[in-house]
Amino acid sequence: MPPRFVWPNVSEKNDGANRDATKRSARERLLAERERQKKKDKRRRTLIVSAAVVGVLGLAAVVGLIAANTGKGDKSAKAGPVAAPSGATGKDALAIQTGKPEAKSTLTVWEDFRCPACKAFEDNYRATVHDLEARGLLKVDYHLVTLIDGNMTGTGSLKAANAAACAQDAGKFPAYHDVLFQNQPQEADDAYGKNPRLLELAGKVEGLDTPAFRSCVDSGTHNSWVAKSHEAFRAGKFRGTPSVLLNGKDIFADQAHPLTPQKLKEAVEAAAKGNGGAAANPKGTGSPSASPSPSASPSGKSSSSSLSSSSSSSSSAPVSGSRAGGGGPAKAGAAED
Repeated sequence: MPPRFVWPNVSEKNDGANRDATKRSARERLLAERERQKKKDKRRRTLIVSAAVVGVLGLAAVVGLIAANTGKGDKSAKAGPVAAPSGATGKDALAIQTGKPEAKSTLTVWEDFRCPACKAFEDNYRATVHDLEARGLLKVDYHLVTLIDGNMTGTGSLKAANAAACAQDAGKFPAYHDVLFQNQPQEADDAYGKNPRLLELAGKVEGLDTPAFRSCVDSGTHNSWVAKSHEAFRAGKFRGTPSVLLNGKDIFADQAHPLTPQKLKEAVEAAAKGNGGAAANPKGTGSPSASPSPSASPSGKSSSSSLSSSSSSSSSAPVSGSRAGGGGPAKAGAAED
């Protein structure tokens, strides 16, 4: 009997083909879904980055506005008429002078009680300055500014300066000035923005903690005067704090040969003897280095605490300062916030 022909199982072939097609379709759908997800993630990341950039720019604009308007928009600083502290001197009575008025040499210092570099300057030069003042050879004109309040936010610069002006009213400015720098908080810590802390430190100065002093501090009697002093600082286009000039010359103009405390002593002694202050030149020849021309006015950008050097520099090293208007550390001397 001849073998019987068996027709192929068409149904089984179709099922296999369908399964293959189904697998390919599933893979294709998976690939397509992955591509859609990648595009979706990319769009999401782009939106996040864009939002972050906008946020940072917005924050920078706000902080910059705060820094640019330090001493301008603060109602507490502008409240009431300008009340200069007792004995204030100089143009518009914006300086507090220590030492004997007849001294032949004048050290002009622009300082912020929150500025770490100002503390470094004070720590390095304090003994020399006090010695020269006691000998009647040097007088110091202190100008108080609020650079760090604008750069780091807060009110510590303003309130400490007002308290120092109140101490001037009581005839205790030199001692309280030193106490504020000796107890300076970290730059980012606005401890001096709290009156109780300022009053507590007044207890370290004999005879200062009186009802009159407390009232002056609590009411911000000299806030407007401090604001006007800061405006003068801005108008002077100084690079930062501290800015220090001896008889009108920037003591840190020559960074390679800065005026050390010893050289400051020699320069002041030479001026007292009528030698023209030749020793003010760190190199030992000629006249003191002239102050460089002022930099452009402050940009209004914010400055962080890292912008100032809080470590005490050696007596022979230049002092880094808080840059006016933001940026990195500025060399102490010739220019503004």
